[in-house]
Amino acid sequence: MSVEGNKRVVERFDALINTQELSQLEELCAADMVNHTLAAGRPAGIEGTREFLRTAGRRQWKADRWRTATVVAEGDFVVQFGVREGHWPGGSFRGVDVPTGDYTRDFAVMYRLAGGRIAERWAVRDDFGMMSQLGSFTGAQRDRSGG
Repeated sequence: MSVEGNKRVVERFDALINTQELSQLEELCAADMVNHTLAAGRPAGIEGTREFLRTAGRRQWKADRWRTATVVAEGDFVVQFGVREGHWPGGSFRGVDVPTGDYTRDFAVMYRLAGGRIAERWAVRDDFGMMSQLGSFTGAQRDRSGG
């Protein structure tokens, strides 16, 4: 597939995360997709991504969207980098109680495509920055962490 075609696949995948229209997953992702962003214990392949989007992803990130984004693509690789914003509904995140509220955070997502489908996905997010914005840490906790 062309670079522009690969960018369109990633754009469509990104859009379905917020719409929860999961019927498109088979069209956009390889059955044996490796989603490096999922927690240990999730099923392998596309099923792990489907499970995440049906459960935790639905509750936590349904209002998450790009505020700014730059997309770079070459060959079978597509990278999105920018700032995402959204509303956290409150609750535990990475073992820390995070109050409800709006946030912004730096975010990078990398994809490798094969045959016009997503074969691998990685993500790097500033989770600590988001949790700090929402008041999860006291001043002393931030000082010890270097934040």
